[in-house]
Amino acid sequence: MRLVAALLLMLALAPVRADYAVALGYTPKYAAGFTHFDYVNPTAPVGGELRLAAMGDFDKFNPYTLKGRAAAGLGGLGDGLVFESLTMQSQDEPLSAYGLLADDIRIAPDGLSVTFHLNPKARFSNGRKVGADDVRFSFETLTSKRASPMFRQYWGDVAGVDVLDAETVRFRFKQHNRELPLTIGQLPVFAREWGGGKPFDEWVRQTPIGSGPYAIEKVDLGKRIVYKRRADYWGWQLPVRRGSYNFERISYRYYQDDTARLEAFKAGEFDFTFENVARQWVRGYTGPAFRDGRIVKKTFVHENSAGMQGYAINLRRPQYKDVRVRRALGLAMDFGWMNRQLFYDQYTRSPSYFSNSELEAKGRPGPGELRYLEPLRGKIDPSVFVTAAMPPTTTPPDSLRKNLLRARQLLQDAGWSYRDGALRNASGEPFVIDMLLYQKAFERLVAPYARNLQTLGITLNYRVLDLALAQKRLDAFDYDMTVVTFGASQSPGNELYGNFGSRSADEPGSNNAMGIKDPAIDALIEQIVQAPDRAALVDAGRALDRVLRAGDYLIPNWFNRVHRVAFRDRYAWPATLPKYYGAEEWAIQTWWLKR
Repeated sequence: MRLVAALLLMLALAPVRADYAVALGYTPKYAAGFTHFDYVNPTAPVGGELRLAAMGDFDKFNPYTLKGRAAAGLGGLGDGLVFESLTMQSQDEPLSAYGLLADDIRIAPDGLSVTFHLNPKARFSNGRKVGADDVRFSFETLTSKRASPMFRQYWGDVAGVDVLDAETVRFRFKQHNRELPLTIGQLPVFAREWGGGKPFDEWVRQTPIGSGPYAIEKVDLGKRIVYKRRADYWGWQLPVRRGSYNFERISYRYYQDDTARLEAFKAGEFDFTFENVARQWVRGYTGPAFRDGRIVKKTFVHENSAGMQGYAINLRRPQYKDVRVRRALGLAMDFGWMNRQLFYDQYTRSPSYFSNSELEAKGRPGPGELRYLEPLRGKIDPSVFVTAAMPPTTTPPDSLRKNLLRARQLLQDAGWSYRDGALRNASGEPFVIDMLLYQKAFERLVAPYARNLQTLGITLNYRVLDLALAQKRLDAFDYDMTVVTFGASQSPGNELYGNFGSRSADEPGSNNAMGIKDPAIDALIEQIVQAPDRAALVDAGRALDRVLRAGDYLIPNWFNRVHRVAFRDRYAWPATLPKYYGAEEWAIQTWWLKR
């Protein structure tokens, strides 16, 4: 016992590891003392305006609560124009965090806490110094019931926060979690005086008090917002900021639909846009300004994990609890026809929840994956031990007709039969799907799928709702099916609890659109979060991918390996592209106005 006690005392007294950066399972790319990221231009000129577009409208300046619609650009999880976080991730590594508000990151030897020392130069936009008490206040506010439930799920393993001194704060963990020191670094920090003493969910239109590089300059509520670069911003000389945010102003103008947005772009109302709709890209981005070079139409390659976009099936509704029904619904989509007729052959079908990344499961599971799958044998679909499930194809020798025959048999096995002009259950109720859409572009994409379902006797009702009403229904899980996108990082972790974990299934407003409650999936998420190194994370991620795919929880859509962007020919960008990036965020952070 004395030996054990001595060892515990040595562990308690051992110095914690302090550093300028941390990475998940590998050494950070940028060494101590680095001057700037490779994908920026450290001598980029500063000035001019970048005018952008946003969809819908906005009615608040608080992006962290459920009620209402926050203005674009403020910030969210991690870095933004107005709010910034303890650390900042680089865009050319899977998951590395470098000090931003924090200038020192100390992970305890037992992995059960992380301590951040704040840069003494850090200041809020009102001139007040950013303190450790602000960090604690921000965390406790964001994980309260008055904030979006996403934060409670994301940081659910944080046991508490200690203010050690005016510039030092420690986060204690409930259990060892290798990702948590990095994800807690994404905590956005704001001043408590921002809300004027009101409850957090009543912080609506008070001017935000953050520490970021921009502040709100002008607002036309619901229609336009302008941000002005802060000359007094404290962090311009930080390595993570040098060469970034080179525009004097960044503005967003709001539009109600994609057609209005594109026509406004052609008319010169804003300067930069990215396009997700293949038909628009091919047929809409044309005209004199494109021909004479005033507008540049260009694609940029990326290595982003495509994650998964698909038609989520709501398992909270009893008719969808049977996997045979869900599998039959998937067989009715003819992606090959859609790609040829609607997408100009520009897309690839999404096979995986981690499409376009090394976490995508392929073929038979290897020894590393089996280490996580074997303990679950008997609790998961046995097919995962044979191969990774793939979306149905209509490429010969397969065909839509064969797929629909298979679907009909599955539905029959599940208790549905065709009679009196419709597919009906044993009680005689027809099979009717209520699909919630919030983007007009999806109407023409859903229509051919609806026709195929009608062949089976299933009626698919769909219509586009305005964003406010759609968000209310999404938050309440009031749909049979809806379009969902699960963005996947190169190093997934805590966000998986919110996307697929049992504890988020009944949390209003959570990202668990399908309502998945499966202890096996919970166990695999836990293995990913606890992975001791990169290799283990990849193996556990592939194992989770197999189990999710075998569950047929959604009908996979498609992805593109390039960013399609158009912009006025007055902007320049760095010669080196990042690997993992969003098109608009990249332009905001690294582009500049030509001289």
